Amino acid sequence: MGKGRPTPKRKVAEARNQRPLVPTDRKAAKREMRRIRNEAYARQQEAMRTGDERYLPVRDKGPVRRWVRNYVDSKFSPSEYFLPLAMLAIILLFFASAFPEVAVLGMIGMYVAFAISLIFAIGLSLVVKRKLRARFREDEIPRFTGVYAFSRLFQPRFLRAPKPQVKRGEKID
Repeated sequence: MGKGRPTPKRKVAEARNQRPLVPTDRKAAKREMRRIRNEAYARQQEAMRTGDERYLPVRDKGPVRRWVRNYVDSKFSPSEYFLPLAMLAIILLFFASAFPEVAVLGMIGMYVAFAISLIFAIGLSLVVKRKLRARFREDEIPRFTGVYAFSRLFQPRFLRAPKPQVKRGEKID
């Protein structure tokens, strides 16, 4: 089976490979690269808001990851409240010298909240993995999808990126 065209002469092949290593106008080339990078970043940020699959980062692309996002976003999770509770506990620690009992109670509360959040997040990520195996073929499921669900659970809903596309409590097929 031939290639359907003659082999190019050496002079033609070498001329095709001759490109300047450094552009002639480096400032213009730098401006152009920055413009292209900024446009790609703006498209990606818009996709993070709207859920447009074409421009999402590789980590968030695909029907499996979209299903995981929708499933996690449709569930209530005590894990998403851990971050604000931890911030409150840190603020309480500033007053530890004046009110040691309050600081101790704050730390105990934070550890309890962390334990509850961790147990819930591990349980839901195991449920997500089981449902994924029932819904998708094994080769379609990206690695670390359980970790993806786990990390999304710990983010407060308003800070999640890509933004949630489903309401809390909505039924996901």
